[in-house]
Amino acid sequence: MKEVKTEWSGNHTVKSVVLFVVHFIVLLLISIFLLLKDKMDVLPAEMAENGADYLYMSCCLLMLTVLMYTYFFFESKECLASAKTISLVFTILDLYVIVAFLLSKQGTLDGTSNLSYAVFSRPVALVALLTLVLIGRKEAIFLNIISSVLMFLLDIVGNRMMITQTAYSSLIVAFVAGMFAIFLASKAKTRIRVISVGVLILIPIMLIIFLLELTTMVEADIQSETFWPSLIEKLGFGIFGGMTSAILFLFLLPVFERVFNCLTVYRLREITAPDAPLLQRLKQQAPGTFNHSETVAQLAEACAAALGEDVDYARAAAYYHDVGKINQPEYFTENQQGFNPHDELTPELSADIIRLHTQDGSSLIRSSHLPQFLADVALEHHGTLPIRYFYAKALKMTDGDLNIEDFSYTGPKPRTKIAAIIMIADGSEAAARSLPKRTPDEVEKVVRNVIEERMQLEQFSDCEITLKELSVIRQTLVETLSGVYHRRVKYPSIRYAKDVDGSAKGEV
Repeated sequence: MKEVKTEWSGNHTVKSVVLFVVHFIVLLLISIFLLLKDKMDVLPAEMAENGADYLYMSCCLLMLTVLMYTYFFFESKECLASAKTISLVFTILDLYVIVAFLLSKQGTLDGTSNLSYAVFSRPVALVALLTLVLIGRKEAIFLNIISSVLMFLLDIVGNRMMITQTAYSSLIVAFVAGMFAIFLASKAKTRIRVISVGVLILIPIMLIIFLLELTTMVEADIQSETFWPSLIEKLGFGIFGGMTSAILFLFLLPVFERVFNCLTVYRLREITAPDAPLLQRLKQQAPGTFNHSETVAQLAEACAAALGEDVDYARAAAYYHDVGKINQPEYFTENQQGFNPHDELTPELSADIIRLHTQDGSSLIRSSHLPQFLADVALEHHGTLPIRYFYAKALKMTDGDLNIEDFSYTGPKPRTKIAAIIMIADGSEAAARSLPKRTPDEVEKVVRNVIEERMQLEQFSDCEITLKELSVIRQTLVETLSGVYHRRVKYPSIRYAKDVDGSAKGEV
C-alpha cells in the first residue's frame, strides 16, 4: 500500500499511541472471550482458579503490542502515521484470532490435556498474505511472527499453561508456512497464482508436521493401529489449513480493499479495465483526453520500469490523472473540433477553467471511492506550474504587471516518484504531439525542455527523485515517444475498378 511520507511530529505520537491502546484492548477482549466462551456458566470459579493465567496472557499481549509499536516507529513510520493502516493491522490480527479459534476449537484427546489436532487446520498464512498485499513485504514478515507467537500464547493459556508437542508443532507450522507464503506470493499478480501459492505451502506444512511427529514415531510402536491414522489426520488438517489460507485471502481481500480503500495489484487491474465506470465516462465524454491518457500510461509504465517503481501504480495513475476534464471537456485542446471556446473568454477565466481540472479529478476519484493515491496524483501532476499560454495571452492584453500565481496551478507539487513521472510524461506527450516533425532529435529536445522547466520551477522539491533518475526518465521517454510517433511509410494512391470478368484491377 502506497503512503506519502509525512514528517513525524508529537501529534502523530499521541494519536498513534492512543490508537494502539484502543486496539490492544479490543484484541485482549476478543482473546479472553474466545478462551472463556465455553466456560461462562462457571466463570467465577474459572477466574478464581486460573485468573493468574489470564493476567499472564494479558501482560504478554501487552508486550507484543509494545513490540509492534516499536517496530513501526523505527522501521515504518509511514504506517504508524496513518490511522487507517494501524486499524488495518489490528483488524487483520483480530480476524485471524477469531477464524483460527472457529476452525480449530480447542478440546482434548482421549481425556488428556493435549491440544486438539484441529489446530493444524488454522489458515496459517492468512495474516502473511493479507499484510503482504495490503501493506508490504517487510511488514508481512514481522506480523507473521507476531501472529504465530500470539496464537501460541493463546494455545498454552487455553491448555492450562501446559506447553505440549502439538502447541510447538502449531507454532512452527504457522511461522514457516507464513514465511513461505510471503516469498511465493510476492510476484503473484493473478488470483489463480494465489491459489497455486496455497497449494505450494502445503509442502512445508506437511513436511514439518511429519518431521515433528518423528519423536512420537520413536516412542510409539511403528506398527501400532493408532500412530499412522493419527499422523494422517494431522496431515489432513494441515492440508485444510494451507488451502483455507488462500481461499479466505481471496474472499477477504476485496472486503479489505473497499473498507480501507487500499490499492492492490488485483484492484489496480479492475480499475484500469476498459469497463471501469470512470474510464468509460472519460472515453465517452472526453475521447481526446482518454487517448492522451492511454499514451501517457504507456510512457509512465516504461519510466516506472526503468526506475524500479511499481508499474501497475504508474499505469493506473496515468489513466486517471486527467479525469477532471470530464466536467468541461470542450475547453481542452485534445477534445476540440474546430471551435475553441477560449476565444470568447478572458485569459484569467480560461486559466481558472483549465487549472480546475486537477481539483475536479481528485474530487471525482474520491467520490467514486477509488484509492487516495490516484486522487493525489490527479491533484499533483501539474504541481504549481504556470499555464503559459494564457499567461502569455494576458501579458499581451495589459500594460501592467501580472501576478503569475493567478495563472498557475494550485498544487501541491508531486510527492512521490510516480507523481513526478506522470508530470513529466504528461507534459512530454502533449509537447511531442504538437511537433511538426517528430524526429528523435526533436523529441529529445522537447523532453529535455519539459524536465528542465520543471526543475527550474522546483516542481520536484517535495519528492525524493534524483538527477540520475530524471536522466533515466528522459532517455526512456525519448525512446518510447519515438516508437509511439514513429515515421510511417507513405502508401501509394491506387484507384480500383472491376474488369469485365468481375476481377479487381488497380491503377496508380
